[in-house]
Amino acid sequence: MKLIEREYLKELISVIGTPDIKVITGVRRSGKSKLLEEFKNYILQNVEHSNIIEIDFNSLDYENLREYHRMNEYIEKRYIKEKKNFVLIDEVQMCEGFEKTINSLHTSEKYDIYITGSNAFLMSSDLATLFTGRTYEIEIFPFSFKEYLKYYCDSNMDEAFNKYVREGGMSGSYLYKEEKQKYKYILDVYNTLIVRDICQKYKIKNTELLDNLTNFMMDNISNITSIRNITNSLNRIDNTLNHKTIGSYIDYMTNAYLFYKVKRYDIQGKKYLESQDKYYLVDPTFKFAKLGTKNMNYGRVYENIVAIELLRRGYEIYVGEMYHLKVDFVAIKRNEKIYIQVSDNISDDSTLEREVNSLLQIKDAYPKILIARTMHDTYQYEGVQIYDIAKWLLE
Repeated sequence: MKLIEREYLKELISVIGTPDIKVITGVRRSGKSKLLEEFKNYILQNVEHSNIIEIDFNSLDYENLREYHRMNEYIEKRYIKEKKNFVLIDEVQMCEGFEKTINSLHTSEKYDIYITGSNAFLMSSDLATLFTGRTYEIEIFPFSFKEYLKYYCDSNMDEAFNKYVREGGMSGSYLYKEEKQKYKYILDVYNTLIVRDICQKYKIKNTELLDNLTNFMMDNISNITSIRNITNSLNRIDNTLNHKTIGSYIDYMTNAYLFYKVKRYDIQGKKYLESQDKYYLVDPTFKFAKLGTKNMNYGRVYENIVAIELLRRGYEIYVGEMYHLKVDFVAIKRNEKIYIQVSDNISDDSTLEREVNSLLQIKDAYPKILIARTMHDTYQYEGVQIYDIAKWLLE
C-alpha cells in the first residue's frame, strides 16, 4: 500500500524523550500501525545511538509473548544501557495483562514507550485506570481531504472532493478500484469493530440490537436527539428496550471512536446544555457501506465532514443555541472561538440569508463563517466569511 507522511508523525517526533507513555488511539484501520512503522523508520534514520525493541502482535512471530511476564522478559533482555531504548508495541491488548508490563517498564525510567491497541480495548477513558504513569494520547483519524489529495496526487480539487465525499478517509479502501469493492472493505471493518471488538469487550449477546442502533444513528447523523428519543424509535422494532441499555451501547460506540458526541452550548448564557446531543460518524463512508447512497443528504454529509475536520484540528466542538436559533458548531481551542454554519448549496438567496441570519444574531466579536459548496473563492457577506468546503478543508 502507498504510504504518505501524516501530520501525526511530527507530533510523535516532538515527544521523543518525554517520560510519558505514548498511546496511539483511533478507530480500527485508521493508520495506527502504519504510523508506528513510519516512526520506527524515522528513529533508525535520525536518532543516534538508538535501540529499538519492537513487538508486533499482528505477527505470529510474537505469539509466545502474549502473556505479560514473557513480554517483560523479552524487552528487558534487549535493553542496551549505553543507548536510547525505544519500545514500540503494536496491538498491545493482545498480551494478557499488558498494563502490568507497561507500568513496570515506565517505572524503571529506562525506556521511551510507544503503543497502539484496538480501539475497543485501549480507549481514552481507560488510560488513567490502565496506566499508573502519565500517558500522552495521539488520536488518529481517517484521512483528511488534504491527505486524500496527497495520496492520489490529484490536481483537480473539485473532482477529487466529489470522490472524497463518497469514498471517505479509510485509506485501506483505496486499494480497490470499484466503489462497490470499497464499500465491502468498509463494511468488513465495521463488522470487525462491532461484532469482534465491542461485543467481545462488553460481552454483548444481542448483536442485532447493536446493529439496529448503529443503523439508526448513521441515518440520523447531525440531527439533535436524545437517548430517550432513540429508545422510543427503536421500540417500534423491539418494545422491550430501555434507555439505560441504549445509552450504554452508544457509550461503547463512542468509546471505540465510531461516533463522536457533540453537546449543545447556550451562546447567550455561555453554558453547556444537557439531555440532547448530536452524533457524528468518524467517517461517513460507514453509513454508505451499510445503508447505501440513495437519497443522499449532502448537507448532513458536509456537516459530518466539517465536524471530524474540526476535531482533527484540535478543536472542542459544540452545537450552538441562542433563543430559537441554532448554529452548527461553536469551535473552541484555548482562547480561540469560531462560530460555524454548514450548508450544501447557498446559490438561492433565501437559503443564504437563512444560514447567515443565525450567525449575525451573535453579537460578540469572534469570527463567524459559513461553509458550503460554493465552487468560488472565499468572500464576505455582512461580515460573515463564506468558504467553499473543499478549499476550507485544504487550509
